[in-house]
Amino acid sequence: MTFPDPVQLAIPVFIAAMVIEMVAIRRGARGDYDWRDTGTSLAMGFGSTIAGALAAGGIVALGDWLWQFRLFDIPATWWAVALCFVADDFLYYWFHRSAHRVRWFWASHVIHHSSQHYNLSTALRQTWTGFISLGFIFRLPLFLVGFPPRMILFCAGWNLVYQFFIHTESVQKLPKSLEWLLNSPSHHRVHHGTNARYLDRNYAGVFIIWDRLFGTFEAERDDEPVRYGIVRNLATFNPLWVAVHEWVAIGTDVVKARGLRGKWMAIAGPPGWHSGTTADTIRAHWQSGREAEPQRMPPVATPAE
Repeated sequence: MTFPDPVQLAIPVFIAAMVIEMVAIRRGARGDYDWRDTGTSLAMGFGSTIAGALAAGGIVALGDWLWQFRLFDIPATWWAVALCFVADDFLYYWFHRSAHRVRWFWASHVIHHSSQHYNLSTALRQTWTGFISLGFIFRLPLFLVGFPPRMILFCAGWNLVYQFFIHTESVQKLPKSLEWLLNSPSHHRVHHGTNARYLDRNYAGVFIIWDRLFGTFEAERDDEPVRYGIVRNLATFNPLWVAVHEWVAIGTDVVKARGLRGKWMAIAGPPGWHSGTTADTIRAHWQSGREAEPQRMPPVATPAE
C-alpha cells in the first residue's frame, strides 16, 4: 500500500473551493473576504509549507528511529489505516487542547487564530514555528505503537485536509447525526470565537466526539454570533509579525517576570496568565455576571497601512 501526500494532492481542490466560496458570498451566501487579510493568510500558508518542508526530514527521521522500538508490527491494511486515522485524531485533540492551554504551544498555534475573518483562506493561516514549539511530539506515540511511519503521515495529512473545509460561514449546519459525530463548520466557528462562552472550546480535528467526551464541547448559538480573532487582536497584516508576535511577547514577559515561577508561567502557563486574561478568568467573569463580556485588550501592533 502506497501513501501519497494528501495535502499536496488537495492543493488544486483548495484553490477551487476558495473561488467557489468567494463567488457564493458575492451572490448572497454568508461570509466575507478582506483581501489584505486573505493575502496574509496565503503568505502564512506559503511560509508554513516552506518551514514544514525544512523540518520534515528531521521529524521523519525521528519517527523512523522510534519505530524501531515499536510494540506491535501493524500491517499496511485498510483497517490499520482506519484505526490509525482515529488514533491520530484522538492525539490531535490533546495537541490542540494543549496548544490553547500552554503558552509555549500557543505561540505557534495563535497564528491560526489571528484572523478576524472566517473563510476557507483562514485554514491556510498556519504557523512557521511548529518545529520550534515541538507540537509534533503528540503524534510520536503512534510510531511506538507500531503504525508504519508513512501511514501516520498519510493520516495526519487527511486530518489537515478535512479541517480545511470546515473553515467557512457559508455552510450553516450538517445533518444532526453528522453534527453529533463530526467536527463541522458550525462547531469550528465556535472554536475560533473570542466570545467568553466560546473561548477554548471544540478542539476536535475530525471527530467532535472527543469534545463531548472530555467536556470541552460548546454548540454555536443563533442568538450569539461568533466574534473571530484573539483576545488581543493584531492590528497588522504583516506576515512576519503575525508569525513571531507571541514569541516576542513571551521573551518580554520572561524578562519582566519576577522569580522563577513567574518566568516559568510566562512560558508554560496558560495564555494570558501574565495579564490576568486567561480563558478561564474571562469565562469566570462572564458567568458571574460581573460584566457581559471581557474588556477587549488593546492591539499588539500598529494598524497596517
